[in-house]
Amino acid sequence: MIEATGLFEQEHLELIDGELISRMGKKRPHVNAVSRAYGWLFRVFDSRYVNCHAPIDVAPEDNPTNEPVPDLIVLKQSYTEFTTTTPGPDDLELVIEVADTELAFDLTVKAALYARAGIVEYWVLDVSGQRLIVHRDPQDGRYQSIVAFSEQESVAPMAAPDSAFPVVRAFPS
Repeated sequence: MIEATGLFEQEHLELIDGELISRMGKKRPHVNAVSRAYGWLFRVFDSRYVNCHAPIDVAPEDNPTNEPVPDLIVLKQSYTEFTTTTPGPDDLELVIEVADTELAFDLTVKAALYARAGIVEYWVLDVSGQRLIVHRDPQDGRYQSIVAFSEQESVAPMAAPDSAFPVVRAFPS
């Protein structure tokens, strides 16, 4: 619709449960957390495997009404492999959302969507709580492991177990 009509051309949107959701109006703490996490991911995984604000496919039954646009994704192969297709769950090592004003949405709606898709690891950076909530082990549409890490803690992504992310790194000092 956007390509055909030109409507909403300047607005960043994502499709969730059949509704277009605006991703405009990010506050500075959100932008800073995305930038800091991106910088760390860039060093750990290489820039060819990290995308910022890129759409992904989810479970086939959810795809017709959903095209989420996570803040950050880590791909299993270089982004150059996706010239005509959108990365799907099997192409993803890690999906990250940065939650400033939409924490409940990211922890419920998005977590369920990603778990149903079988996305192996999903992180939510909670800006106001200055913590990282790590979701792992998707089974039957739910993450079996959900652990919150405070800003004094670190956690390594499953795809890079020797590279711990200090949670405080995402937040201004």
